[in-house]
Order: sequence, then C-alpha cells, then structure tokens
Amino acid sequence: MLEKITNPNSELAANPHSIPVLEAASAERIPVLVTTAHRGVFFGFASPDETENKAKITLTDCRNCLYWQKAVGGFLGLAATGPSTDCRVGASAKKVVLHDITSVSHCTAEATAAWTR
Repeated sequence: MLEKITNPNSELAANPHSIPVLEAASAERIPVLVTTAHRGVFFGFASPDETENKAKITLTDCRNCLYWQKAVGGFLGLAATGPSTDCRVGASAKKVVLHDITSVSHCTAEATAAWTR
C-alpha cells in the first residue's frame, strides 16, 4: 500500500480523492472441533487461517460438549461423527473467542450435520 501512495504513477497519485479498495477477506469458514487447556470442547466454524493459532481462535455458531457417550470415541469421535443423542451439548452462541487452544480438528460432513441439527 505504501508503494502505491509514494509512486507518482499510481492510481492514487492520479486521483488523490479516490480511496483504494482492498479485496474482501474470504468469507469461507470451516467446521472445526476445538479443545482448550481448560478442558473445554467446542464445535464451530473458523476461518482457515486461524486454525494454526495456539493462543486463540474465533468460532461462529459455537456449541460446547459437556459430556459425550463412550461410544462416540472421545473428542476426535466428536470431530469424526459428531455428538449422539446421549451427549450433553450446550446451546449455540453466534460468536465465541476461545483462548489457550490445545487442538483444532477439522470436522467431517457427518459430524457437522450432527452438531448443527
């Protein structure tokens, strides 16, 4: 951006009243299961570039799993097949910021359907 402003041949120099438009960030969000150092287990949708961040992650349409049945297969089972009817799942929150991330697992279509029903 600095180069555009200092470059006398740039569009901005030719028209100083124009405002450069940045490309909009990708609206793509992927379904993930997140665990935290505080023993939290959360499902939601995250931006792909946030899935590598160990400090925090922002989830939309977030739900937490308070208890899962042994047959689910642990927290990775929640990412693979989703919660069963015997699991205790909290209500959905529109947007949640989680801290102290220990894992981010990408969810299957089957798991996503189970979490969002």
